Amino acid sequence: MQPEDLPAEVPSANSALLDVREQEEWDAGHAPGAVHIPMAEIPQRLDEVPEADQVFVICRSGGRSSKVTAYLNANGWDAVNVERGMNGWSAGGRPVVTDTPDAEAYVL
Repeated sequence: MQPEDLPAEVPSANSALLDVREQEEWDAGHAPGAVHIPMAEIPQRLDEVPEADQVFVICRSGGRSSKVTAYLNANGWDAVNVERGMNGWSAGGRPVVTDTPDAEAYVL
């Protein structure tokens, strides 16, 4: 799914946004309300993947999230890959935030 085709409210009561980028990418900037589990940690942290009607999976450009989406779907989730990832998210005008006070958020 393209970032511009996502529901306006993600995450919501029925959906979650799972960011599978590395820690330094997350620290630079991420979508508000996203859950962060790096791709390599997904198998050990499946219990932390949100139990939502749909889990939108995002990385920087869509490659890693595509692999995680396939893995989650094989394990019982209704996961959807966000094509173009955070690059597309940001380019489409969706908000990017950081947890560091006074730091400007950007997609790394």
